[in-house]
Amino acid sequence: MASLLVIGGSGFFGKSILDAYKRGLLAPWAIDRIEVVARSASNLTISNPELMSKSVFLHDLDITTCTSLPVADYVIHAAASTDAKNYLARPAAEKKNIQLGTLNFCKLAEQYLNGRKILYVSSGAVYGQQPAALSHIKEDDEFQELATLDPGKQDYAAAKRDGERFIQELGGKGLNVAIARCFAFVGLYLPRDQHFAIGNFIEDGLQGRPISVKAQHPVYRSYLYADDLVCWLMTILEQSNPLCPAVNVGSDESVLMGDLAKMVADCFGVKANAPELTGSVTDRYVPSINKALDVACKKPLSLNDALNRTIQAINLYNH
Repeated sequence: MASLLVIGGSGFFGKSILDAYKRGLLAPWAIDRIEVVARSASNLTISNPELMSKSVFLHDLDITTCTSLPVADYVIHAAASTDAKNYLARPAAEKKNIQLGTLNFCKLAEQYLNGRKILYVSSGAVYGQQPAALSHIKEDDEFQELATLDPGKQDYAAAKRDGERFIQELGGKGLNVAIARCFAFVGLYLPRDQHFAIGNFIEDGLQGRPISVKAQHPVYRSYLYADDLVCWLMTILEQSNPLCPAVNVGSDESVLMGDLAKMVADCFGVKANAPELTGSVTDRYVPSINKALDVACKKPLSLNDALNRTIQAINLYNH
């Protein structure tokens, strides 16, 4: 049997991992114990008691300052705020937080996790603004200047680039590491009150409100279902090695934001409002997943299925 350490385990990724574990989806990796590290990990007993069990252990630790870590066979470092409001309100502080958290983790990893398998959760934001003509961005595509990104994303992307570099250096010291460049997701535990469009659309539908798109230029996104996300992370983690492979994690099924709004609206029987597209700038954030499929990540659920399963899970959770 094997243990899994999740750093930053109280957010969407951590909750999705615990949920998948509860339903037996981590059995292929023989996981029978999960260590959760987060600043307020113990709050999960109150906010999400359904995710707790005798084999889930919570540690209230700040990865930027802690001096020790629980030891585990597999490690996923997913600690970072993903709330866009934080990056607009205090960009320098959020950037520093990611950098310090990754640096301190790397120091502790040398001490406690040598010989273990480590996955760093990075972001598709590291590529910079995806060129409009490029339908799917690949791992070896050239990084763009970060100045072209929205102000709220620039510091986050820069910090994730730094984080990747720190993890690669860890590989250079002989540790088994890998990088997951994560894009956009949908699932039960995705926040429905932040900047995640699909989460906000679902919340509007649940409340019986019309679903509205504000952007007047083409915006393309893709969404990987939470269960697929967890299984992909474990698959990539399993293959970590000192060469530090980097793999895109997301769906390659691109959808225009107005079409997404209509899909979600149809699920709830509400109206969808999308403006006529007049802007010439195309905002695209869609990965190529050929490398993920090559390393044995399973083919992702379709957006339609992912959406239906998410809504079904929310309805079950609420009852």
